[in-house]
Amino acid sequence: MLVASSAGGIQGLGTLLGGLDAAWPAPVLVAQHLRRSRETRIVAVLSRATALTVTLAQGGEQPQAGTVYIAPPDRHLCVHETGTLYLTREDRVNSARPAADPLFESAAKTYGPQAVAVVLTGADGDGAQGVRAVRAHGGTVIVQDPETAAFHGMPKAAIRTGQVDYVLPLAGIAPALGRLLGIP
Repeated sequence: MLVASSAGGIQGLGTLLGGLDAAWPAPVLVAQHLRRSRETRIVAVLSRATALTVTLAQGGEQPQAGTVYIAPPDRHLCVHETGTLYLTREDRVNSARPAADPLFESAAKTYGPQAVAVVLTGADGDGAQGVRAVRAHGGTVIVQDPETAAFHGMPKAAIRTGQVDYVLPLAGIAPALGRLLGIP
């Protein structure tokens, strides 16, 4: 599962991850726009909101079910063809690093139809290109309803692609993910 968020994203991520059971059967890869100028506390904050294990992603890791991997500040989180994670300092995408598009695009190539991408609140258009890649490889795209988002930019940009499977209020995303993965 892939998740992208920006402005207002910490609260949105807390709500989404808080709705996932500790036995969640898939890894969760997150691109949250983070400031590079200071140490991030996102792991501590999100760990309080969810029963899942939350960690900053490291290059070379094989993602494990029930673990949330957060892109570290100033690094894009990507998935290698072998399924391992890697981090890059390639150019900013949509003025951000980490950004959603590199994560979505690399994961779409690796996971194909098994990729599920979620776009949450954010002020810019990051994730729209990645949404196209996920759908082109047969994956599923869920977008937070802009009316329930703190910032509408990212959800609206994703919706404008015409490549979105579900537009749901924030509180409805975790249950929908459970249904997609066959979890009662």
